[in-house]
Amino acid sequence: MQELSSMYSELGISKEVLEYGKKIEEKLKERFEKIDETAEYNQLKVIHAMQKHKVSEACLYSSSGYGYNDLGRDTLEEVYAEAFHAEAALVRPQIACGTHALAVALSGNLRPGDELLSPVGKPYDTLEEVIGIRPSKGSLAEYGVTYRQVELLEDGTFDYEAIKNAINERTKLVEIQRSKGYLTRPTFSVKQIGELIHFIKEIKPDVICMVDNCYGEFVERIEPSDVGADMVVGSLIKNPGGGLAPIGGYIVGTKECVENAAYRLTSPGLGKEVGATLGVNPAFYQGFFLAPTVVAGALKGAIFAANIYETLGFDVSPNGSESRHDIIQAVTFHVPEGVIEFCKGIQAAAPVDSFVEPEPWAMPGYDSEVIMAAGAFVQGSSIELSADGPIKPPYTVYFQGGLTWAHAKFGILMSLQKLVEKEIAVLPK
Repeated sequence: MQELSSMYSELGISKEVLEYGKKIEEKLKERFEKIDETAEYNQLKVIHAMQKHKVSEACLYSSSGYGYNDLGRDTLEEVYAEAFHAEAALVRPQIACGTHALAVALSGNLRPGDELLSPVGKPYDTLEEVIGIRPSKGSLAEYGVTYRQVELLEDGTFDYEAIKNAINERTKLVEIQRSKGYLTRPTFSVKQIGELIHFIKEIKPDVICMVDNCYGEFVERIEPSDVGADMVVGSLIKNPGGGLAPIGGYIVGTKECVENAAYRLTSPGLGKEVGATLGVNPAFYQGFFLAPTVVAGALKGAIFAANIYETLGFDVSPNGSESRHDIIQAVTFHVPEGVIEFCKGIQAAAPVDSFVEPEPWAMPGYDSEVIMAAGAFVQGSSIELSADGPIKPPYTVYFQGGLTWAHAKFGILMSLQKLVEKEIAVLPK
């Protein structure tokens, strides 16, 4: 134990911060055991999918050019479909990020005159320009797709009556964002999402229900596709890539919805038949294999952070004892310096670029300056230890990731160290 304490000291963690962290961690042992049980279940689920679809050494080979007959690509999509209990999947390095995956899914399944409905309030910032809430070239609005949203009730639950009134003959697709984004509302459980989908389908059975699943994969034992979602969409540099995928996104769901998205990603008439993997197959397969364990480490880090900062009197969402449905932890400081120092701590704990101090900047797709800490092996990978937040009231930082629990723990302790040094956080006597 003395050697461990000495190592933390060498890395800049004071004895007082370390002791405080130990007390919090001790109280979380039983909860961490349950997270490990879920990870074990999901690990077996992924292995079952890989074995059922006969993943072989040949699946790890590369393709170039058109990518015709890429066994690894096609088998991986069968594995994703199996693990998500869906009819089909599109898993491609040509999908640049989560926002791109969502844009492909939406634009592939919406036509001029259709209406898109969000029953969970405002979507994530970068999706505003995809939809056209904020004007942008190539938005859905420019192609004649209208948009409507229903705000959540004050307690963060669905306003079923308003949703019923919002659905009309033009409602083609309902987009449900699982995670909170840059908001303080609750993240929705898969059970809650299933109840919402059932309600919507009772009103209009042919409406497409799409779930933005970013940050939620493998947190629970079931996914939105298990409870009626027609499409589930996410990024490979978040949960399902396991920290190894260097790029990419996925769309799983009904065969028709996935095919429509594929024709938008590539070209009408081509769809899933083209798209070279260029050597990323091993990372995609191994990342998906590791994802359940990696997500468990990130989840422990989020719960640790919630309990650390809640005990110190800060507003946290979710709170220290709530059930978890994604890997994001929000902490509100009410002063910009809190967000900035927290991010500096996360950056200082990184394996890459730990010597760099992050600063707020005007990041594309956001309506205010944003600060991001991401000393990652893959640029922007938020399954790796990272934190970010908009520099605007109420000055909330969003922490996520950590490829291992040990790294997530170190990152949170370092964030606390920075806040204590600036007297933004005060440790109990």
